[in-house]
Amino acid sequence: MDVVENYPNPPVKDKSDAPIPPPNPSPAVDSKKVKAVSRVSGIDPAEGNLRPHIAYLMEFGMNTDQVRTIMRRFPAFAYYSLEGKIKPVVEFFLELGVPKEKILIILTKRPQLCGISLSKNLKPTMKFFESLGVDKEQWAKVIYRFPALLTYSTQKINESVDFLREFGVSEENIGKILTRCPNIIGYSVEDNLRPTAMYFRSLGVDVGILLFNCPQNFGLSIEANIKPITQFFLERGYTMEEIGIMIMRYGMLYTFSLTENLMPKWDYFLTMDYPKSELVKFPQFFGYSLEQRIKPRYARVKNSGVKLLLNQVLSLSSSNFEEVLRKKIKKMQVD
Repeated sequence: MDVVENYPNPPVKDKSDAPIPPPNPSPAVDSKKVKAVSRVSGIDPAEGNLRPHIAYLMEFGMNTDQVRTIMRRFPAFAYYSLEGKIKPVVEFFLELGVPKEKILIILTKRPQLCGISLSKNLKPTMKFFESLGVDKEQWAKVIYRFPALLTYSTQKINESVDFLREFGVSEENIGKILTRCPNIIGYSVEDNLRPTAMYFRSLGVDVGILLFNCPQNFGLSIEANIKPITQFFLERGYTMEEIGIMIMRYGMLYTFSLTENLMPKWDYFLTMDYPKSELVKFPQFFGYSLEQRIKPRYARVKNSGVKLLLNQVLSLSSSNFEEVLRKKIKKMQVD
């Protein structure tokens, strides 16, 4: 859960040997949390049954531990009216097409949504996003991907949208970006978006195109995620210009793990009969499964004794790959 909530910057593990003691909680805050957990997970004294909050949430498959987790993170949830706050928001999301099983994930990520007025806040915010081009038919997916989207102020939204315009993203593409990657609204313009844009610009990248192709890049840490990947390719003989070409051709390149993805695939690439320039032409190589796609496809090519472009080896469907391979083998035999 910590990893999900902090994406794309997962929590950093403390490197010191000695454990750091937890801070002493404020007695008032701690008391409020305890009361909140007790209020929701306890028995209703009037009815002798589970309180309405927990009974309603358990209908969606939530257990008491999950309810307590919400209470500890956001004690105010315990005091929301079931009929006046929680139920109307949940039913509204269901009407939008949000699957029932995903309601729990949304409430766990952003319980504050149940405290926001549907008529005065949630619906007007959605209309505002639709005016920016968000596909209203995709609201279920947008809310599930990033439920916090509906809790931001108009000022914060406009700051992010102005940034996109500043770097040449068209009005049409702004709507597509917000639909596909609503998380971008949560990134700080000055702390994340602008520094990352300037870094990629230094590589010769068209930032507007990269924002459209892979906005996820702009939530990454420059020091922890982006620079190490640039250094990885520099150390393997690629120029800054070539690295810029690679990221333009395959925006997802910088979102991969160095140790789990780039390094093992690079090591295997060195055993393949291709020049390094082939990766500049086809950086999508790093997006394919090493065990399920790259190794078996290349083994087929190697055993056949023919040569195919890296693009042909990996990007074709199974049937098209076999057809191209068959034609190459036939041509080789004729020659």
